[in-house]
This record gives sequence, C-alpha cells and structure tokens, in this order.
Amino acid sequence: MAYSKEVMDHFMNPRNVGKIDGASGVGEVGNPVCGDIMHIEIDVKDDIIQDIKFQTFGCAAAIATSSMVTEMVKGKTLEEAEKVTNKSVAEALGGLPPVKMHCSNLAADALHEAIKNFRAGGESPISIARDCCHDQPDSRCVKIEK
Repeated sequence: MAYSKEVMDHFMNPRNVGKIDGASGVGEVGNPVCGDIMHIEIDVKDDIIQDIKFQTFGCAAAIATSSMVTEMVKGKTLEEAEKVTNKSVAEALGGLPPVKMHCSNLAADALHEAIKNFRAGGESPISIARDCCHDQPDSRCVKIEK
C-alpha cells in the first residue's frame, strides 16, 4: 500500500495536534472495525473557526486526514467548513489507497460533529461509531452518547 507524499508529510508532521481549553465545539467519530477514533475540538468566534485541534488514534491515513482537515478549515467560516467532505480531504492529500477511504477517512465527519456540537451550545458531545463507510448504501452508523 503506497501513500502519497502529502499523506506521509501529515502523518510524520501532523498539524494542530492537541486540545483547546474551553473549546466551543467537540466532535468525535470512530470506526470499531478498524479501531480509528478521531476527536476534534474547535474554537469559534464570529462564525469563524479561530482554532482547531485534533487527537486521533489510528493508522497513518487516519492521522493524516485529521491533520489535513484542520489545515483546510482553520480561519474559515462554519459554512465553508461544513462543505468539506471526506472526499475533498482525501483529494487534498493526493488520494488515499482504496482500502483506507472508508475507515480511515472520518476527519470531515468529526469536524461536522464539532460544528453541530457548537451550534447546540457546546453541550456534551456525541461520540459516533461507524462500522462501515457511512456514505455507502449498506452503511450502518451508530450514535453513542457519552
């Protein structure tokens, strides 16, 4: 399995790792099949993502997509951030191996959950576990409240 130069760069030198004290919104998604878990926190001021941090447990693709999504939306409006898709994240990384697209590329989903959490007033976040790709016809997604 070959990764692009961009994937390897974001894996070896991930951007925006960590937590935000007093985060405006928090999103977490995971895939119990492969074990990837992505946690994203955002700081929003005047409808703009001022800061974004992530913590990811997973493979190189999971870490790289988490890093890339933070770079893609930092300084953007919430409306712009909501347009980011898992596909656009993979494209920004120069592509991902097909086997990594469905389970390791959940970064945009975690971002969208953080935005939903922010819009809900930052109430306790919902963790979402995915047992397969949510955009596939045979998808089964499960929400688990923390």
